[in-house]
Amino acid sequence: MEYRTLGRTGITVSTYCLGTMMMGIGGNTDHDECVAMIDKSLDAGINFVDTADVYSNGESEEIRAKALKGKRDDIVLATKFHGPRGQDPNRRGGSRRWIMKAIEESLRRLDTDWIDLYQMHRPPVGSDIEEALGALTDLVHQGKVRSIGCSTFEAEQIVEAQWASEKWGYARFRTEQPSYSIFVREIERSVLPTCARYGMGVLVYSPLNGGWLTGKYRTGQPMPEGSRGSRRWGPITGRWDFERDAVKRKLELVDTLEGVAQEAGLSLTHMAMAWSLEHPGVSSSIIGPRTMEQLDDVLAGADVRLDTVTLDTIDELCPPGLKVDPTDINKNTDALSVENRRRSR
Repeated sequence: MEYRTLGRTGITVSTYCLGTMMMGIGGNTDHDECVAMIDKSLDAGINFVDTADVYSNGESEEIRAKALKGKRDDIVLATKFHGPRGQDPNRRGGSRRWIMKAIEESLRRLDTDWIDLYQMHRPPVGSDIEEALGALTDLVHQGKVRSIGCSTFEAEQIVEAQWASEKWGYARFRTEQPSYSIFVREIERSVLPTCARYGMGVLVYSPLNGGWLTGKYRTGQPMPEGSRGSRRWGPITGRWDFERDAVKRKLELVDTLEGVAQEAGLSLTHMAMAWSLEHPGVSSSIIGPRTMEQLDDVLAGADVRLDTVTLDTIDELCPPGLKVDPTDINKNTDALSVENRRRSR
């Protein structure tokens, strides 16, 4: 397992970060298997684990606590806040009121006294970024949080946050967590350069694009049983609707990329994971296995590196800055709402 410094935090992390979104009611409900998966990841050299308070309604954090008993000091522990935690409209977002409550609940579920990296899961809606940064700074001073980060922020939102921290003397966002894969390369345009400008570490999620870059979804074949596309993710998002043009394009690209991987002597999964770590701005790539079989497959490619010919071929098929399917990323796009695009009549 390779290790890199997480931006300018001075924290050394494995290039694979274990994501636990699929652990709990949202994916694998077998706690014993989930704990075994975390144990196997640590044994493989992974020292970086990421989750969020909304994953499986907090169950993911509780599972992780079981696995990390007696190992807390050896793990870089990351979690996130912002998503709704119940029907109360004040149990979500970036207000000081919620942040101070959310951290206590996450610390309790994780059974720890501190979080190494506490991340704002989405940009603020209905509040200023200064509100969140002020509260997060207090958590750092209290010793409950070591570093703070953001997730799915646009470049201009990162700049605004950095400016606010400089102006008011707040703690700075030290990391960004965006989606990044061969099929979703838009962060190469401005997010990655902006993070580099401010010395921010970048931990990318969905490097396999929700399973697309494992090759499990193929032209003319039925939806794999138990896959994200066959569960609630598919109908809700439309990202696995084989009748959509963007999805048809993905199916074509999967067939072609499979050939590229075979030419390089690799599986498509291993090629896609290795590709996600090639950009110099990326610190770590989040793996999100649901089963032990999936974990074993990903870990087997941990030391794979791609040659220039393979990288150039991928660039020809999926050029820098590309996003094959516009629906791929779940971001706050308040500015694109009907209310903000149209005059009142």
